[in-house]
Amino acid sequence: MPLILITGLPTSGKSTRAAQLYDYLTERIAAESSSSSTPKFRLHLISDQSLSISRSVYDLDPAHTPAHARSANASEKDARAALYGAVKRVLSPRDIVILDTLNYIKGWRYQLYCEAKNVQTPFGLVQIGCPVARARGVNEARIRRSEQREQQQQKAGNGTTKDEPTTTTTSTTTTTAAAAGTAPKSGDLHPETYQQSHQNWQQKQFEEESTAGPDFEDVTLSPTDSQEPYTPRSNWENLVFRYEEPNPMSRWDSPLFIITWDDTSADTKATFDQIWDEVIVNKPQKLIRANKSTVQRDKDPGGDYLYVLEKETQDIVKRILEQQAEVGEGGTVRLSRSGTKEEGEEMLEVELPGKKVGLPQLQRYRRAFVALNRGGIGLEAVGTLAAGRLRESFVGYLNDAFEKEM
Repeated sequence: MPLILITGLPTSGKSTRAAQLYDYLTERIAAESSSSSTPKFRLHLISDQSLSISRSVYDLDPAHTPAHARSANASEKDARAALYGAVKRVLSPRDIVILDTLNYIKGWRYQLYCEAKNVQTPFGLVQIGCPVARARGVNEARIRRSEQREQQQQKAGNGTTKDEPTTTTTSTTTTTAAAAGTAPKSGDLHPETYQQSHQNWQQKQFEEESTAGPDFEDVTLSPTDSQEPYTPRSNWENLVFRYEEPNPMSRWDSPLFIITWDDTSADTKATFDQIWDEVIVNKPQKLIRANKSTVQRDKDPGGDYLYVLEKETQDIVKRILEQQAEVGEGGTVRLSRSGTKEEGEEMLEVELPGKKVGLPQLQRYRRAFVALNRGGIGLEAVGTLAAGRLRESFVGYLNDAFEKEM
């Protein structure tokens, strides 16, 4: 069953639409399976939240990366590996998988497309359209809500109604740099103090930028909203900067369904109906087939082409060495065309030269013949490349080679 990716800017409403799509598909599957006790399809919703992946893994700022981290994006690679493994475990012809995560890298979408292609199941992409100012406003609202919760917890823990001053251990240089509005220098501070000071300075810069102009909308969060914000603000800005828009002309971004953040319930349902009709119901027309070069060929009793080529040529070399002692130098070796010695079968004849032929010479001819006939890979079913034809060709090749030595 299809793999459906949800993509869009951070805090654009992807999780909300993914939950709505999950509820819609649940109802449609129940309606399709009403006459059977066993559901026709199985539905899975995989997301960062379901796998307990923190949004801090997408923060690539070196100032926030621990010193022991392998690289700035090591945590993000680990998160994508966990998501990929979760999708791969459940994706099958009977399972519908909804992947609700950023999916902002086209290489990542291509990797998931190839996985669906390997399973030979349909693939679809749902993009959530949302202006940057609106998405930034949602993140700002969640940050404010998180700060208010922290303040309430501090007040409840201290038992006071007034914020108490906190004791800091930063040096005079740090305070002066922050007051002047310039970035602290790493050579003036202890590494740990510099990291904290740089983080505070960068946070202050984003706060000043966010309040300097109308670059974000004032958003009121829904009471049911439980998503965490992208912190620090530089994390959200970097994700927006790195977002790669889907291109419906690409195989891994097609078919593409677009839902805007302010679509009504009727518009959203119409898009979901389109997904059901084009991706799930009409899956034979939308079926993604694996490339023939990546599909292992069936192993028939005779083996594949290279196996048959090696087997038959080695058998002929063995028969020549066995009969050479009987027929003598310059004699004729009779070989079965099919290698099974059936009664009434036409025999192949090898005219030996006037001197004894050794194993090294025969192996040299055999390797040359194999090298010349490797081009038949993938044409095992063609009659002219069957085992009998290969034996006849090799015998003719040996006769020509021995004739030149006479």
